[in-house]
Formats: sequence, structure tokens, C-alpha cells
Amino acid sequence: MSKFIFVTGGVVSSLGKGLAASALAAILQARGFKVRLRKLDPYLNVDPGTMSPYQHGEVFVTDDGAEADLDLGHYERFTGVSAKKTDSVTTGKIYASVLTKERRGDYLGATVQVVPHIIDEIKAFITNDITDEDFVICEIGGTVGDIESLPFLEAIRQLGNDLNRDNVLYIHVTLLPYIAAAGEIKTKPTQHSVKELLSVGIQPDILLCRADRPIPEEARRKLGLFCNVKAERVIEASDLSSIYEAPLVYHEHGLDKEVCKYFKIDAPAPDLSTWQEIVRRIHSPEGMVTIAIVGKYVQLLDAYKSIIQAFCHAGIANNVKVNLKWIDAEQADIIQEQLRGVQGILVPGGFGGRGVNGKLAAIKFARENSIPYFGICFGMQLAVLETVRNVLGIKEANSTELDPTTKEPVIGLMSEWMDGDTLQKRQVNGDLGGTMRLGAYDCKLLPDSKVARVYGAPLISERHRHRYEVNTAYLKQIETTGLRFVGMSPEGDLPEVVEHADHPWFIGVQFHPEFKSRPFSPHPLFVSFVQAALERFLEKDNNK
Repeated sequence: MSKFIFVTGGVVSSLGKGLAASALAAILQARGFKVRLRKLDPYLNVDPGTMSPYQHGEVFVTDDGAEADLDLGHYERFTGVSAKKTDSVTTGKIYASVLTKERRGDYLGATVQVVPHIIDEIKAFITNDITDEDFVICEIGGTVGDIESLPFLEAIRQLGNDLNRDNVLYIHVTLLPYIAAAGEIKTKPTQHSVKELLSVGIQPDILLCRADRPIPEEARRKLGLFCNVKAERVIEASDLSSIYEAPLVYHEHGLDKEVCKYFKIDAPAPDLSTWQEIVRRIHSPEGMVTIAIVGKYVQLLDAYKSIIQAFCHAGIANNVKVNLKWIDAEQADIIQEQLRGVQGILVPGGFGGRGVNGKLAAIKFARENSIPYFGICFGMQLAVLETVRNVLGIKEANSTELDPTTKEPVIGLMSEWMDGDTLQKRQVNGDLGGTMRLGAYDCKLLPDSKVARVYGAPLISERHRHRYEVNTAYLKQIETTGLRFVGMSPEGDLPEVVEHADHPWFIGVQFHPEFKSRPFSPHPLFVSFVQAALERFLEKDNNK
């Protein structure tokens, strides 16, 4: 049967549980095992889709249309295994499911309680939809000691008995702070965190200790003694210059070795050559390009986590360092000044009208100065809007998202569309999650387009997360400007990709290509965009 590994966090949040789970999965893959990763979040939202990026960072989207925590992006980037709806759950989703069953009468008149009903629902989520995976790694969100996490901790405690303790391993990620005045690393916070875990009946089997310096042997021995963990299972998790060093560093410190020893598995040594080459390229680039990202969440870069990583992957593919210049879209009056000297401009997805004028100014600057431009989701819609206003001269052109009463609705809420054989419908006042096109959809590309050459295929599948579409009534008029609609839905009713025919590299896509980029399989659009930026850099350099 599958072996289950539960990853919890203690002392403080943001210790990198998701990264630790992802790196361990990557090493186990390199040993020849099949892995699956899951995230259990303790908040009451059904999913993060309605949460501000300032609250929770990026919303990651799966092929089957789940809006999930950004850690699922880490899982996919490190393993290449596409996540599913069944790999992400929240307290809100658990309670919604239990209450639906209660209203249906599924509990036959029983008093519905946290124990056993909520706990059983969590356990069912953890163990369902498992096929032939060797390891299922489950990350528990939050910090041990938080009241919200208690049901999840109780569920994984019970699973230790239900699945047999030999099939379950608990990893606890903690912080070892360095106190400069004392001149030493302190173990007491970790001891207290483990005590919290013990109070709910969980004895961690491995401690993964975050520290900004090497952990002395004496500290490891002390932690092993007071936390009832073998000293060799107190694993150092040092700060890294690149997250993609994690599989190499964790293997070097023996994490995968101790996991295999715990489960009594005799496995071949991992082949980490791919990760070694990725790290080598990151640390030894042969050039650099500067890309401007013009957005409205630039104060919290986690809002653009997948875009940042996609640029890292494209840099690896082009053997260059991609320097990202973050520009606040709300500073519309100085946008053009800030854009001078960049080799490429990207406008990412987003919702609402804040920062729109700054984004439009950036798009116009890219179009008029032949700077490579990449528009994603809202960035594509605004590229269309900028052309309609400034080239076609329809100054009243707008999106109904920004002005519901506009007389020129170039962008609007499409009321219905086909998803395979299913008719999907939108309502303006419907649930926010229910009004979006979510998940993977096919797109047909024109054979003579730049995008088709980039992909090397006439039909692609990409992930979507948006409510509004380009109004097809304007397509012919828009194409007279040279802005071509080179990608459409298979039925031909939803514009997916635009590109300027007379521009070196000007592409807008309605989908989110960043979600499918991997360090070992970079997304072709990001690779091509960085290559175009590099060519512009070399051209400018030669003209000096």
C-alpha cells in the first residue's frame, strides 16, 4: 500500500513546508518512486479563489479547475505531476461537505460533531483517489498550536493507527533561531513545538530544522534527546540561494535516506543529475536581461509566484539571468520613465480597475517602441483595449468589468460557452468562483502565427482563470490594425491569443501559461519571450 508522509510546521509560519514536501518528493522520484502531494489548509474559505493576493498570495489553478494554494505550484514544479482537485482541501470545504450530507440525512439522525464526522471527512480526503502511488506526502497548513489546525492534526494522528504506524511518517519543520547576543542557535522553540505536537498524540519521526547557519552537532544531539528523535533524523534545512538547490541539499543531509530507513525500503541511490544541471545554470548564467512586470500587487511578490518561477525556468533555458523589475501599475504618471532601459514588459492577470491606466500606458510604450510585450489574461484584454482606443481611435472602448454601462464593450462577460459536451453559464451576480472559466481548455492556433511556431503545435491546452472575454463582434475591426487573433477556442467563439504582426514580439494570451512551467520543462512562451528580450538587449548593445 501507499506510504503516507505528513508534514507539519512549528514555531513560526512561512518556514517552507511546501518546499520541503516538494523537494522530498523530487528526491523520492529520483530514486524511482511514484509520488503524490496534497495540501490541507485550515482556513474557512472553501478555496483561496475569493481571497486577496495580499492575504494569501497567488491562487494556483489545476487542469481540472481547482483554485488552490500556491504550494500546489511548488508540488508541480518539483515533480512534474499535475495536481488535481482532490489534492487540495480547506476547513471550509470539509465543513461544507459534512453539512451537505447532514442536510441530506446521510448521518441517519446522528448528532453531527467534529469527532467523528469532521475528522472522518478529513481522513477520507487524505486517503481517497489514491492509485498506485508509492508515497503520498500531505502538507498541513498553518502552525502547530493554532486552534484552526487541530482537526487536521487529530485526523493524521488517527491515520497513524488506521493505516498502521509502519506506513505513516511524521515530519515536523521547525525554526532554530540564532541569538547573536548569546552567540548560539537555540533549540527551545523547537522543543516547545514538539511538545505541542505530543499533546495531540503525534510523535514526530523526523525534524527538519530551518536555520541560517550550520547546526552544531551538540544542538542536534540535544534536540534528539529532548524531542525523542534519533539524532541522525534531526535534518538541517539551511537557507538556500535558489529553491532548486533543495533536492540536492536535503539529499546531502540525508533526508531521503532516513525516510527510506524508516519505511525499511531498500532503494537505489537517486539520480539527481537533472537538478545538478538546473542549479549549475542558475549559478552560471552567460548574460542577463531585465523584464518589467507592471502589476498592482507588487508589494507582495507571492502574488506572482508562478510568473517569477516561469521566468527563472526561461532563464535556465536561455542560459541567462532574468532580472525582474517590479513596477506599481498605480503610478501611471511615471510608468514610461520607469520602463526605459528594460528589454521586455509583462502585464500579468488581475481583477478590478485599480492600476489599469498604468498598465495601458506600459502596453502603449511597448507597442510604440518595439519592446517585447507579454500580456497574460487581463494583460491580453488590456492589450486589445489599448489598440482599440489608440489605433482604431474608439476612445470609449472599455471592459464591462471596468464600466458596466460602456457603449463600446470590447471586453465583456460571456454568458455561456461549451466545455466539451457541457454548457457552462455565467451570471453577473453568481458566486464568484462559479462565474469564471477555470482549468484547462483547448486552443486552436493559426499555422502561420508566431505563437504556433513557439509551441510547435496547432492545438494546445492551457489553464484559465478569468470571467471576461474579448467581444467577438469587434474582431474584424480590430484585425485591421495588425493585431491578429491567432488563437481561438475549438468552437471559434472565444479569443485566446493575440499578436501584433508588425512587432518583434507582442503576444497576449487569455490563459495562464506560468502554471505549467517547470525548471526541467520551461514553458515555450516564456522561453521565447526571454529570447526576444535577449535579442533586443544584444541589438541595443551593438548599436551603442
